[in-house]
This record gives sequence, structure tokens and C-alpha cells, in this order.
Amino acid sequence: MLTSSDETDLLLPLIRGIVDSAQLTEFLQRLRRRTEAEHVSIVLRKGEGQHGGIKDFHAGQDLRTDLRGSDPFAMHALERIHYDRLRPGRVYSVGEFVDHDPVFRAERMAKMARLGITDERVVRLPPIDGTDAWLILARARPCEAADSAMLSSLAPYVEATLRSYVQLEDHRVRASVSTQGLARSATAWIIFDAEARLLAMDPRLDAWIRTNIGYAPRVGERLRDLGIQAERDLAAAAALFTSAAAPAPRAVLLHEHPRLEALLTATTDMPEPSMLALCRLPNARTPASVERLSKVFDLPPREAELAIALNEGFSIAEAAERMGLTVETARNYSKRLYTKLGVRGLPELVRLVCDSVAVMA
Repeated sequence: MLTSSDETDLLLPLIRGIVDSAQLTEFLQRLRRRTEAEHVSIVLRKGEGQHGGIKDFHAGQDLRTDLRGSDPFAMHALERIHYDRLRPGRVYSVGEFVDHDPVFRAERMAKMARLGITDERVVRLPPIDGTDAWLILARARPCEAADSAMLSSLAPYVEATLRSYVQLEDHRVRASVSTQGLARSATAWIIFDAEARLLAMDPRLDAWIRTNIGYAPRVGERLRDLGIQAERDLAAAAALFTSAAAPAPRAVLLHEHPRLEALLTATTDMPEPSMLALCRLPNARTPASVERLSKVFDLPPREAELAIALNEGFSIAEAAERMGLTVETARNYSKRLYTKLGVRGLPELVRLVCDSVAVMA
């Protein structure tokens, strides 16, 4: 049973662990002191089978490494099949699931003896979005009924915390991948509320507006210095895209010189209805673009360099001058490019290069 002191001492750091994994370790440290255990841990495994990725948090003695400091210990490999068979929510003593396997039992007892561990308790938590989890306690002296009661009482709270933790980690991964993908495709974003006030903005676009328009956007305010028509278009669109019957995405010109376009659409999975604006920023090609194009299409570097130059809008003559070639050599390169890439001319070449991952930033 959890006392009022336990609720303050244990549950608060556990709940804070949703957003700060260090607090999960703090929770385990307090639980270890509370139970006088040598080791307490939370083990997470994402994915099915023996190759699922393992992540754990522990306090006290690290049972993952034996006394010789060599092979990793434990449920990660040696005990996985046994831990997988546990019924979620029930607290087990290790003997309950190793005694039927004399060879495994002997190996495990020898291992734990070297680590100074006499007894353990483990509870498997219900699966969480493809992630399995266990709460484990190990002691140098026999565990008591109070240890099992403590784990049983804590299990629902640990499950709830880990459910939020796992979901938050998944959102973080998706957000990170989305951010990288948008950045490499030179796409930036803005989110507006129903009144066309700024809710959030991609830092790259914020920097671009400050540099090129000379205006610092502020959350909670409408964008300004875009021109009367653009500001009116945004206001009208925000009302439409935050309505119950949002229209199909539409394009709008936000700023003419320098040019800034946006594709407007309704957001999804947001706390409040809002409008998303996707903008394309200048995406300067780099030497890496030439190298990647050369590798993807098996081109000599100079031919790949010409393809990149033509894709950027240079004429054959301009590309030749830029690359230090004669116009005739550049023309010969372009003909070889058309043949190797299976395109019929410059427009198809440009489209092929534009669609390639090689020109991502």
C-alpha cells in the first residue's frame, strides 16, 4: 500500500518523468531507498521478438554488467523469453518462472550470486503502443511481502506514466523527422489562428522574413509588411481553413519582392482549429548536391555538376563559363546526360534533377 508520504516521495518524480527522463531515475532511486533494494529498474522494449530495442532506467547496482565487466547481463537476452511469458499486472518472484528450467536456473543463480543478489520481484506492465515494460526490484536478502505489495500498488501509476512517456517520445521522433524533412526540402511553415494571428513559425522562415523583409514576426499578432492584398488574403483564408468545412489547399502570394509564396491548408491534430502555411525557401545547391547526383545516377562528377547548373537555371553557355569549360564541351556533356538519363531535352533533365533527393539541402 502507498502511504501519503509515498505518494509525495514516489509519485511526484514518477509523473514528472513523463517529460524529464531524469525524474524516472529519481523515482527509482527513491523506490530503492524505500525498499532497501540493491537494484530497481524500469525496462522498456520496443518491438516484438528478441531483436526489439531495449531501453532501461535503473537505480543502485547495475545488473546489466557482471562482476568481470564483460558480457551484458540479463533479461535483454538470457531472460527475455521468461519475462515475455509473465502475465501483466501480477508481481512475480523469479523462482516462479525459472524453477521449471534447471539449466537456466543454475546459470542464473550463479550469475546473481556473483552480483550479490539473493531475491527479486518483477511485474510486467500491460503493452503500451508496441512497447513492453517491466518494473524490477532486486535485493541482497530475501524480498518480503511488502516489496510485492509496493510493486503491485505502483504498477498502475508506472504504466500510466510510461504510456504518456512512450507517446511523447514517439511524437518527438516524428517531429524531429518532419523538421529535418521540411528543412532538406527547403519547406518552412507558419501556423495561424482563425483571426490570422501568428501561433508559431519555423525559425528558418522567421530568419528569412527578418533578413529579406526587415520585419520581426511576433506570436499573437498578424503578419505585416506583406502588402495590403496579401494581408487580406491571409485573413480571409484563416477564417475559411479554421471552419468546419475547410476548403481544398490554395496558394497565395505573401510577398512579391523578394518572392514568398505559401500553400494554405487546415491543420490536423491541433488543440484548436488553425491554418497551416507551407512556404518554399531558396535552396542553394552545394558540392554535396553534385556528389549525390553523381552517385544516384552513376554520372562523372563534371556531368553531374553541369546537370545541377542547368537545374539552377543557367544556360549551356553560362554553365560552361561557370565551370571553366568551352561551350562545345558543355554541349557534349549535355548530350551525354540526355542519353544516360533517358530524357529528351533540357526540360525533362531539369524535372528529373528537381525530383531527385540529390538536390535536397
